[in-house]
Amino acid sequence: MIIGAKYKICRRLGNGVFDKCQTQKFMLSEAKKTKFASKGRRKQVSEFGQQLNEKQKIRFSYGITEKQLSNYVEEATSSKGSVASEKLFELLETRVDNTIYRLGLASTRRLARQMASHGHFTINGKKTNVPSYRLKAGDKVAVREGSKSSVLFQEVNKKLENFRTPAWLTFSADKLEAEVKGKPKKDDAFLDFNAVLEFYSR
Repeated sequence: MIIGAKYKICRRLGNGVFDKCQTQKFMLSEAKKTKFASKGRRKQVSEFGQQLNEKQKIRFSYGITEKQLSNYVEEATSSKGSVASEKLFELLETRVDNTIYRLGLASTRRLARQMASHGHFTINGKKTNVPSYRLKAGDKVAVREGSKSSVLFQEVNKKLENFRTPAWLTFSADKLEAEVKGKPKKDDAFLDFNAVLEFYSR
């Protein structure tokens, strides 16, 4: 997925979209601009515009294409016995690339996607190079034996010293292996999954 100027996108959608926009310098810069803009006339955003912005936030945050997001929304809304917004969140969170990111093994989802594409991981003992592969409870994700000596995984214990693994995952830094224990819980206030569903229901 090709993405344009990230700082420009962050200014439009919010600093939470990309990790590189979450620096203190960027936030202070944006705070000053917002304070200056608040003295003037604010441009009103329509309901459609707000929904469009939320869709773009999710698309850029997870690094997926328009087609991929559309397919996820279709699956989430057609899934029986579950809340559509929670199902959409689950579908995105349980991608292999996002799981690698959530484990703290990659500093960004983009890097996690590259690591998965290059075959650095196995799922239940089998090598995979599909970042969008969907995990389920009981699945085990591990760093491939031949990749453990890579600079990508050196000093993992030190890197993850203050990192908090999500409750739906367990991770052994010694074995470089994780297990999916359950379903992820939607708690990211930055992303409005209901607005995205409303956008696609038009």
